[in-house]
Amino acid sequence: MKIFTIGYEKATQPELIAALQAAGVERLIDVRAVPLSRRPGFSKNILARGLAAANISYVHLRALGTPPEGREAARKGQQGVLERVYAGQLELPEAMAQAAQMVALAAEKPSALLCFEREPGGCHRTLLLRWVVPDAEVIDLFA
Repeated sequence: MKIFTIGYEKATQPELIAALQAAGVERLIDVRAVPLSRRPGFSKNILARGLAAANISYVHLRALGTPPEGREAARKGQQGVLERVYAGQLELPEAMAQAAQMVALAAEKPSALLCFEREPGGCHRTLLLRWVVPDAEVIDLFA
């Protein structure tokens, strides 16, 4: 399985969409717990509309997001805390169900996981893929 990841930390919506299109991504899977953003164009409904105009489908899998304690750890660069908190999140029944849904969606058509952090190494999306689909070919995109 091949799966893409992308963070919008330093991007505009058009830049993000262009990066997805250049990679051939047909579906964006939003793995934010809270799909709201202070950055223009990245709150759930606005983002979904922009993606739809570019023929990219949008799916939000809230249970695969990071709880508040994990988001705080990520902001502070506390990778160990982030990993501990997120491991607990992925043990929840809803997260397990949505992880299976994510795998099925990514197997269906070229898909990218979206979160805020530009650098995938400091983001839960890397942990998610490592723990759920460890054999996947992961391609990190940058907008």
